[in-house]
Amino acid sequence: MTVKVVTDTTADLPPAIASELGIKIVPMYVRFGEDVFKDRVEITEDQFYTRLQSDPVHPSTSQPSPKDFLDVYKEIMPAKDGIFSLHISKKLSGTYDSALQAKQMLGGNQTLEVVDTLSVSMGLGLLAILAGRLAKSGASIEEISAAVNAAISQVRLLGIFDTLKYLAAGGRIGKAKALVGSILSVKPVLTVKDGEMHPAGQVRSRAKGLERLVEWAGSLGKLEDLAVVHTTTPEEASGLADRLGALFPREKIIISRLGAALGAHAGPGTLFVVARVA
Repeated sequence: MTVKVVTDTTADLPPAIASELGIKIVPMYVRFGEDVFKDRVEITEDQFYTRLQSDPVHPSTSQPSPKDFLDVYKEIMPAKDGIFSLHISKKLSGTYDSALQAKQMLGGNQTLEVVDTLSVSMGLGLLAILAGRLAKSGASIEEISAAVNAAISQVRLLGIFDTLKYLAAGGRIGKAKALVGSILSVKPVLTVKDGEMHPAGQVRSRAKGLERLVEWAGSLGKLEDLAVVHTTTPEEASGLADRLGALFPREKIIISRLGAALGAHAGPGTLFVVARVA
């Protein structure tokens, strides 16, 4: 038996990777008015972004309920040595708290660890992949916990946004709110620090933004993992990954897409580079 890894859809894990590593993903919820969907289960990325740009109602998002986590934990627990459940920063979502409540509902006799990764998107995703690789190799929950908790401080994320209006509308803008009034032609650059979004500058054009992401990745030193994440620009993401291939083996660079739970706040045209440094 092995440890089972659980995360949520804000990890933006490509399905093939999650399947290969046996990672269980608990969906977030997205709501357009009276219509509620499970992220990536009842609404696809394409369906979501089409509606995001055409629906006059801005979507809201919510975390999985404690019962959602409880059901998953109960389903996988009998056949496993333990469960390692890692999630989006609790400063950005109540998901960690829901998972923790589910653990408490199970009582104290189960080997279940719930971790706040202080990250988001493939920042969380890279940590889930690390946990999944270790679990697949037969590592104990204690070994997985030690490795992932040490790696949390190794995660780096930088992203360019076409606009901050979606972050502002969704209330997830954090320390970046000072940039909301920026000139429309300026593209905000954001990062994640201590579990919150922070401003990391501005660029005057999309091309300059791509250059900034490449230069930033080159400044990080030795890389353990690298990912490119987009909302609506797959060709641009692939081209950026090609450029980053000068820094890290191209075939190992993961290209991912923001799902509805995060895309509601990021909006079209958002592009991240996420790394785990040595």
